[in-house]
Amino acid sequence: MWRGSLVPAVALLLCALAPLQRAAAATCAGVAPARRRPEVISIKDFGGVGDGRAVNTRAFRAAVYTIEHRRRRGGTELRVPAGMWLTGGFNLTSHMTLFLERGAVLVATRDARRWPLVAPLPSYGRGREMPGPRYASFIGGDGLRDVVITGDKGVIDGQGEVWWNMWRRRTLQHTRPNLIEFMHSTGIHISNIVLKNSPFWNIHPVYCENVVVTNMMILAPHDSPNTDGVDPDSSTNVCIEDSYISTGDDAVAIKSGWDEYGIAYGRPSSGITIRRVRSSSPFSGIAIGSEASGGVRDVLIQDCSVFDSGYGIHIKTTTGRGGYIRNVTVDGVRLARVRSGVRIAGDAGDHPDGRFNSLAVPTVDGVRIRNVWGVGVREPGSLEGIRNSPFTRICLSNVKLFGGSGGGDAAWRCRDVQGAALGVHPWPCAELAATGVAAAGSCGY
Repeated sequence: MWRGSLVPAVALLLCALAPLQRAAAATCAGVAPARRRPEVISIKDFGGVGDGRAVNTRAFRAAVYTIEHRRRRGGTELRVPAGMWLTGGFNLTSHMTLFLERGAVLVATRDARRWPLVAPLPSYGRGREMPGPRYASFIGGDGLRDVVITGDKGVIDGQGEVWWNMWRRRTLQHTRPNLIEFMHSTGIHISNIVLKNSPFWNIHPVYCENVVVTNMMILAPHDSPNTDGVDPDSSTNVCIEDSYISTGDDAVAIKSGWDEYGIAYGRPSSGITIRRVRSSSPFSGIAIGSEASGGVRDVLIQDCSVFDSGYGIHIKTTTGRGGYIRNVTVDGVRLARVRSGVRIAGDAGDHPDGRFNSLAVPTVDGVRIRNVWGVGVREPGSLEGIRNSPFTRICLSNVKLFGGSGGGDAAWRCRDVQGAALGVHPWPCAELAATGVAAAGSCGY
């Protein structure tokens, strides 16, 4: 219960929200619209049985095969009616919509023998958890155009507990499967459904462009390992909006490859918009990295809220990553009951193997964090760069973070960082305060 000195802080937070609520809702969802299809078919047409016992892998694969080879002008919608549709993994095809009706639940098989293996991503060089190949995603596709996954609050259940337990018991043979992964694809739209209990990451567009994730609910227990919500990876023009994410790891994490493999592949993530996302996680609400070796640039995080979480905003990298993180804007974020409000760290993350280049030092430049309000924030945060390679143009403006009741606000921690601060509570560290006047011009105040 909020008491004492925290009550005025809550009032200030509500006042700060009012202009955001009154503003017209901007959107980026037009980069990949949910197109209407002239043809609609049902999974029942292919022998599907939604009783929760029959395995429908053959039916789903047959339906996708039919859509691919019919090549109807404008595409085809595959409709899944109410029921429990147990199935192994399957890939989609171009110019296709997978529509889950209200009451429809796609249920992933728990038998690991039914999950095929695929090659590791070239920008990672190995599976993220284990060397060698990785399990294929539950729903996926490679080299596709114009794909929609949507519905009327239908559900995709990854039944991830069996995979989480293998991770806990250290009996995994290969890296766990993502729930949804698209590679080398463009025009991907995912909306209006519920994802829950993913074995690993929930939505992973990698080497993609023009991706929309909107009006989603993504759920996993807070103790489920590595169940990231949405992870744009070496992808361009990605829009994540109007969604609720509560998982066991970062709600959103922007990535672009891992150490020497990501540097060699050299494909950045850029043009990423995250707007009106409400999230809770034991780790980060919104994260960049730590796998960012191909570079991350031009990111907008706007009008989001993070509660009951480890970190609010978390930018993470380390020596050996290489790459860059630049031109990041965080604007209008609300925090409640988080351990640390803002963390920018140059010592976060592991390495795929011993062949990483210790001279590959990442750069972090041009990070603008403004209009951030928080209550119940245990520590305002830390801004800690890399020795002899400081993070530059780190700019804080109108950042108000209040601690819990019965005590004073903790202090910021800073080193190897340059930038400016204006209207920040608690008052920021000397590295920003001392350079504030000189750096204010570069921050655009």
